[in-house]
Amino acid sequence: MTRRFFDTATDTARGYRELRPSELPGGPMGVRIIDVRERSEFMGELGHIPGAELVPLSTVSTVASSWPRDQDLLLVCRSGGRSARAAQQLCAMGFRRVVNLVGGMLAYQAERLPVARAY
Repeated sequence: MTRRFFDTATDTARGYRELRPSELPGGPMGVRIIDVRERSEFMGELGHIPGAELVPLSTVSTVASSWPRDQDLLLVCRSGGRSARAAQQLCAMGFRRVVNLVGGMLAYQAERLPVARAY
């Protein structure tokens, strides 16, 4: 995610920013994409964003403890609720460039954006 792209995301009162799938750029985003669903969801019917890393919500704070605090992170889940909770956790840990994908994979698929599936 370029600085400009991050800066176009909508601020929230909770410390992170939000983007709708329709606002994502076409092609590589240059951002670390973190999918906070469970493995069965990540590999299942909705698939996942190509290049996304699976980090289930219950493990986010532990796994993220070694990540650089200034990297750009795009968080995604099924509908946007779990990824919003993960975004709040990361902001509380000192991450400064956190974006939640509004509507999650349901909204992402509705926009007919590229999806990776592994069965």
